[in-house]
Amino acid sequence: MNDWIAAVQKELGVDVSFDTDAILDAARDAAHAVERKAAPVTTYLMGVAVAQGANPADVAVKIEKLAKSWPSAT
Repeated sequence: MNDWIAAVQKELGVDVSFDTDAILDAARDAAHAVERKAAPVTTYLMGVAVAQGANPADVAVKIEKLAKSWPSAT
């Protein structure tokens, strides 16, 4: 997976470090609590929030809390 991430970053001209586990956890939470299709959209929105200055760890916690409280998560 690290090779894939490096290749995508190179292809897109992006040089940024990030917490892969936090992104994957957010995707998992959205996929399981909402629906599978929510995973990529959630991680995209996570990236937008971080790009706008949000703290990545805070964003991950917010997504986890929202997913756990989602009606279908019970």
